[in-house]
Amino acid sequence: MTRETDETTESTDADIDPVTLEILRNQLEGVAEEMGQVLIRGSYSPNIKERQDCSAAVFDADGRMVAQAEHIPVHLGAMPEAVAAIRDKNPEPGDAFVLNDPFAGGTHLPDVTIVSPLAPRGEIVGYAVTRAHHADVGGMSPGSMPAGATEIYQEGIRIPGVRLATAEGPNDDVLDLLLANVRNPDERRADLRAQLAANERAETRIGELLDDHGPDQLAAAFDAVIGYSRNRIETELAEVPDGTYRAEDVLEGDGVTDDDVPIAVAVTVDDSRVEVDFSGTADQVAGNLNAPLAVAKSAVYFVVRAVTDPEIPPNRGCYEPVTVHAPEGCLLNPTHPSAVVGGNVETSQRVTDVVLDAFAEAIPGAVPAGSQGTMNNLIIGSRSAEGYTYYETIAGGFGARATKDGMDGVQVGMTNTLNTPVESLETEYPLAVERYALRPDTGGDGEHRGGLGLERSITVETDSVVSLLTERRRRAPAGRDGGADGATGENRIDGEEVPAKTTRNVSSGTTVTVRTPGGGGYGDPAERDPSARSRDRADGKVTDTDAPETESE
Repeated sequence: MTRETDETTESTDADIDPVTLEILRNQLEGVAEEMGQVLIRGSYSPNIKERQDCSAAVFDADGRMVAQAEHIPVHLGAMPEAVAAIRDKNPEPGDAFVLNDPFAGGTHLPDVTIVSPLAPRGEIVGYAVTRAHHADVGGMSPGSMPAGATEIYQEGIRIPGVRLATAEGPNDDVLDLLLANVRNPDERRADLRAQLAANERAETRIGELLDDHGPDQLAAAFDAVIGYSRNRIETELAEVPDGTYRAEDVLEGDGVTDDDVPIAVAVTVDDSRVEVDFSGTADQVAGNLNAPLAVAKSAVYFVVRAVTDPEIPPNRGCYEPVTVHAPEGCLLNPTHPSAVVGGNVETSQRVTDVVLDAFAEAIPGAVPAGSQGTMNNLIIGSRSAEGYTYYETIAGGFGARATKDGMDGVQVGMTNTLNTPVESLETEYPLAVERYALRPDTGGDGEHRGGLGLERSITVETDSVVSLLTERRRRAPAGRDGGADGATGENRIDGEEVPAKTTRNVSSGTTVTVRTPGGGGYGDPAERDPSARSRDRADGKVTDTDAPETESE
C-alpha cells in the first residue's frame, strides 16, 4: 500500500463515493479517539489519566496523517516529523519505536512518542502514534523542565528513536536503560505500557477496517480524506485577501536573562496558498525557549485551522497548502545542543499569538483579542529516592471575540489539557491546595470583555523543588479594536514575587501561588451593552470604567 510522496507532492483525490468516504473518515477518526481512550485509562500518572496531556493519531504507510484525536495541538502538528524519523529506520511489522529527541523527530524531552507500524495482515499499511507528556524524564531537576537549562543534556534523557518492542516481544534492555535515567520509574513504565496498548488497539481496529473494506478501498480512503481536507482548506484560504501581513511580539526573557526575545512573522497569502516566514526572529538563545521547527510548524497549522473552519477534518491535507520557513539557528529552528524544553510550551504560544495577529489584519473580526498567551507551567517534585513529580499547566483568560466575551479560566492556544482535580492532586502528591479561584477584574474591558485568569495556591508538605516556566508577567495580553488589555500574571513563593522563569529549592510548608493572565477586551468599552454591565457587577467583574464617579476630597 505504499505510494511514494514527498513534501511538495499533493495527495490525489481518490475515486471513492461521498457516502463511503464519510463512513471511512469517521471510522478512522474513531480509531484515533479510541487510541486516546486506551492511553488515558491505562496510564498511572495524573498528568495523563487526569489532565489528559497526551495525543493519538493514525498515519498511512507514506507517513501522512489521516486521522487524529482532538487532543493537544502542539503534539499533533509536530507528529509527522516523528513518523518521518522512524520510517528512515526501516521499521518492520511488530516493531514499536520510542523517541523524544527534539533534533530527531521529537518536540521536547518530556513528550515521549511511540510509533508502531500497522500491519494486521503482515504488510505495513500505516502507523499508530501516541505522544504523552511524562512527568519526569531525568535531567537536572524533578519534572525535567528546569528554568535555567542552557543545553539539552540538562533537560533529561534523549531517545533518538529505538525499538522498544519487536515482533518477538518487548526490548527489556532498552526499557531498563530508560527507566534507570528517570525519576518515578514505576510510573514511567506504566505510562509507556499504556502507550503501547493504545497503538496495539489501533492495529486491531485497522485490521477490522481491512476486513470490512479491503486494502484497495482503505488505501483509497486515506487519499480521499486527505484530499477532502486539502480542498476545503484551499477553498477557505482563497477567501482571504492576497497580500503579506506582518506581526511581532516578544518573549519575556529566556530563563538566563530577562532580555526580551523578539518573534517576527510575515504571512503571505497567495490565492489558496500561505507562506509563513519567521525571518527577523531572534537568534537561538542561551536558555530553554528555543523551539524546534516542528513546534513552530505546529503552531502555524493550528492558527490556519482556527481562522478557516475548525470543523475541517484535521489531517495532512490541512497542512499541504501551508509553507513555514525559519532560518537555521534562530529561536524557531535551533541547532543541537540547544535547550528546548520551554520552546514547546511557551514559545509555541507566542508563535500562535503573532500568526493570529498577522491574520487579524487580513480577516477583520475573525481573530479574538489576545488570550493569556502562556501555559503557566508549574512543576513541583522532590529529589528523594521515593520522590514525586507533579506537573500542571494552569488555565487563564481567553480573549474577547468580535461578538462575545472571552471565556474564563480555560486553556488556550497550543495546549488543550484538563486541570488536575484537587482531590486527585492531594491524594497523589504531598501537596495541599490552598486556593483555586477566578481572578476578578482580570479580563480586559471592551464592548466584549476578556476572560478571567485564575489563581492557584499550593502548599508543599515535604522539601521540594519548584520550577516555573511562564509568560505574560510583564506584557499584558493585548486588547483588539479599542478593547483594553487583560491583566498580567504573577508568580509568588511564600508571598515573594519571583521571576516568570525560575527553579528554586523550597522547604516543607512553602506555598506557591500562580496567578494567570486575563484575556484582552474587544471593541470600545463605551459600546458595551448596559445589561451586560449589570451582569458583570453581579459576577464581581467590576472595573474602573464601571465604577461610579466620586468627588475627590
